[in-house]
Amino acid sequence: MTDRTAGLEALEGRLAKDLSLLELPSKPWVPARSHDGQRVRDVIFVGAGMCGLAGAARLKLSGVENIVLYDAAPEGFEGPWETFAQMKTLRSPKTLSGPCLGLPALTFRAWFEAQWGEAAFDEMDKIPKGMWMDYLRWYRAVLALPVVNETRVTLVEDAGEGLIAVRLQDGTGTRVEVCRHLVLATGRSGLGGGATPDFLTGIDGRFWAHSADDIDFDALEAKRVIVIGAGASAMDNAAAALEAGAAQVDMLIRRKEMPRINKMTGIGSQGVVHGMRYLPDAWKYRFNDYVNDEQVPPPRTSTLRVTRHDNARIFLGCPVEDVIEAGGQLLVKTPFTTFEADYVIAATGFRNDFTGRDEFASFSGYIRTWKDGIYEPAMGSAKPFMTDAPYLGEAYEFLEKQPGTCPMLARIHCFNDAAMLSHGKLSGDIPAISAGADRLMRGIVAELFAADVETHFAGLQAYDTPELQGDEWVDATPSLLEVAK
Repeated sequence: MTDRTAGLEALEGRLAKDLSLLELPSKPWVPARSHDGQRVRDVIFVGAGMCGLAGAARLKLSGVENIVLYDAAPEGFEGPWETFAQMKTLRSPKTLSGPCLGLPALTFRAWFEAQWGEAAFDEMDKIPKGMWMDYLRWYRAVLALPVVNETRVTLVEDAGEGLIAVRLQDGTGTRVEVCRHLVLATGRSGLGGGATPDFLTGIDGRFWAHSADDIDFDALEAKRVIVIGAGASAMDNAAAALEAGAAQVDMLIRRKEMPRINKMTGIGSQGVVHGMRYLPDAWKYRFNDYVNDEQVPPPRTSTLRVTRHDNARIFLGCPVEDVIEAGGQLLVKTPFTTFEADYVIAATGFRNDFTGRDEFASFSGYIRTWKDGIYEPAMGSAKPFMTDAPYLGEAYEFLEKQPGTCPMLARIHCFNDAAMLSHGKLSGDIPAISAGADRLMRGIVAELFAADVETHFAGLQAYDTPELQGDEWVDATPSLLEVAK
């Protein structure tokens, strides 16, 4: 046994003891249900990345064990870390507690120090992204979370009786499972996926990709590459292209100045974590509008990773006006010149309009968004990814645009980046994910209990295990009757 293995086993023993001291997981308490002879899941998660794992873990610890997480990726490759994320390290500070759910032994730091020691942790600057993925793999294993990989959700429908039918596809074919609550833990891509600029919609897919796509960077060797955007993913993708041997990488940035200050970092607090949800809608929008106007800067290390290359150029105040495919290359028009390129990477963010998400088609049109009577011009500028964002309830559940048109929405929870405008950054980033998972759990647990209130009351009435055996006392009242005679 290696020292690393021994250290990890000791940590797992410590975690098991902590859970025992806290009486976790709680005993199962949700009554079993069936539908057409099929077992009904209490909760199905779509996605088993960090948000899905944290949400499922919090429910399991609360005694809701009839859950399952489905993810289209192969085991161990859920989320962006080993797929489209091109950064070398995480951007979050290494000391953040992350998805530990209030359990010190479940933190990344505890996991790291158990294997490499405190001194190594002190020496480390930022967490390597591959190491973070290894931590999440351990997190899934040590909590025995029920993840089913290489399974895609292809359709969601109302099954009646307060149930949701989820059609699944894997290597063996198609099947349908039924659940009481559905959690969309779909990460950064949220509800609609990457936002594609209009000038790229007619361009052959051989010549461009969104930064969230699976890009073959090796194929960019000796190519002229243009990256659109100034955020972290833009820098990371530009660096990946340069490191793959691209002949030239030009970054075209609409802003005249590079964003330099991460504004939300300056006010990070438990007040923000727990209070943002309860602000008036105008204040929620105002905070998000300001942060997006200011933009989060790319990390210094990511920027230097690009600019250390002599064949990298950054053009500020140089928005793309049009892209034309001609003669096996792309002509990228800007106010100053037309660039010739072999490939374009659009690091242009994400959208919330459900376009291309056929699996959600049965309910997406009924969802209330911020543009459905919530947003007003006085709140700030009308940014589509914000006004298209869902206007969510207390447990991240969708709300109906018109009451009574799609009751199923009350049991579908948007636990992903699209929830930010309604709930703050509790369901997409590392800093507050435990608080987000706790909020999700409390809402689902309350709904599950209320839905079965008659069953629970019947259980209350039927419970007949005595705590007193009847021989612990003597009734003295007869002695009073003797005295009265």
